[in-house]
Amino acid sequence: MSGRHSNKPLPSVTGVPATVVCSTMSGPGRQRGVALVLVLWILLLVTISTGAYTLMARMDSLEAHTTLWSTRARLAAEAGLNMAVVSLRDPVEEERWIPDGRPYTIQYGEAEVELRITDERGKLNVNHANEETLIQLFVANGLEETDSVALAGAVLDWIDPDMLVRPNGAEEDDYLAAGYQVGPANRGFLMVEEMLQVLGLPWELYQLIEPGLTVWSDGNLPDPAYAPVEALVALPDMTREDASEFVTARHDLDGSSDLRLALPSGQVAVAQGRGLTYSIVAKATMPNGVWDQIEATIRLGGNPFGYPFNILRWREGFHH
Repeated sequence: MSGRHSNKPLPSVTGVPATVVCSTMSGPGRQRGVALVLVLWILLLVTISTGAYTLMARMDSLEAHTTLWSTRARLAAEAGLNMAVVSLRDPVEEERWIPDGRPYTIQYGEAEVELRITDERGKLNVNHANEETLIQLFVANGLEETDSVALAGAVLDWIDPDMLVRPNGAEEDDYLAAGYQVGPANRGFLMVEEMLQVLGLPWELYQLIEPGLTVWSDGNLPDPAYAPVEALVALPDMTREDASEFVTARHDLDGSSDLRLALPSGQVAVAQGRGLTYSIVAKATMPNGVWDQIEATIRLGGNPFGYPFNILRWREGFHH
């Protein structure tokens, strides 16, 4: 036998040449490959977990940051509201802010606070309005006249104490027939939001008229010296365009005592002093754009807790 390798096939017990099959990976090599795959999967899972944790931490930090700025804005808005009350109680009348809805801007710390004050006498008291005034209000806000007549009747039937149905009104049977669980209260509205329970009042119409309504004034018509656009349109012959022009002209005056503006009906609007009940809207905006807004209806005068005013209504974080 020589030292060279033979190229002859290996013998087979069956007489058929045997073929040698070589595996591409030995046992230890295969184990090392599986271990490498497992390590890669573990690294991937750790990376995903770390990323998720980092994202959650950033979101929590952002939420805390936003909450902090929102709280500052809220406190600044409350401070602005109190500053408005101080102005309304100023013994020097010329120094008092005019409560006709015009904007006043003050700086409180880092916050810019916009304040609007409206004497409630400038709004329409829905408990005192007559049918003609209600129809005018609804028509001026886009409701068909036939529907306006029916809605005015339903409002008056809600207020009056009897169960008798007006020609165009609605009492308990009408509410039940329309699928309501209860009928009219047969008393005055305790708050403006109660109007949403009146049969036939669309939500869209309510949103249009709500800023001009109140239950806190004494008159049956809004005082044009302080009335917002939403209340002015309840006056005879007043369109929304006329009302907007009137408010713009009124805001251009330095004081309500100078008011001598003519209404479409020919009446001249003259300021007749101020009331004790006001709506104050305070919106505070922080340098980074975060803002908060509150609206309070307040009545000047002391209360048992020693505050110089009583809160009749309070809303937060809304848009008109």
